[in-house]
Amino acid sequence: MKLHLTTNDGRNAITGYGRGFVDVNGKQYKSSLVVQPSSIDTDWISDPGGDIGLDQIQFLATLKVEIILLGTGAAQRFPAPATLRPLVDAGIGFEIMDTFAACRTYNILVAEDRRVAAALKL
Repeated sequence: MKLHLTTNDGRNAITGYGRGFVDVNGKQYKSSLVVQPSSIDTDWISDPGGDIGLDQIQFLATLKVEIILLGTGAAQRFPAPATLRPLVDAGIGFEIMDTFAACRTYNILVAEDRRVAAALKL
């Protein structure tokens, strides 16, 4: 799906997505990534076929955001509750959804000037 920006104010926006890719500001990424309004991290998941585990969640807990959108791939898959504990301890809210829903929700929250990160598994 291709998304259209209404404004370009220097913040990262997800401009398209599909099976196996996400476009951020028109640049295509084909591996899992974490998108924030001012940064992109492509080293979030080292094993493309691997699950979202404690190491990935601990990394997310270090981000200075108020909410994390955890895009778990083509289907919504909930990590074990103990795996999510670092986010709870850090006081960071999180929503778990499929990656496409996380892409759409990220753009809405960025438009509202929220401190958000989308952690997207592709």
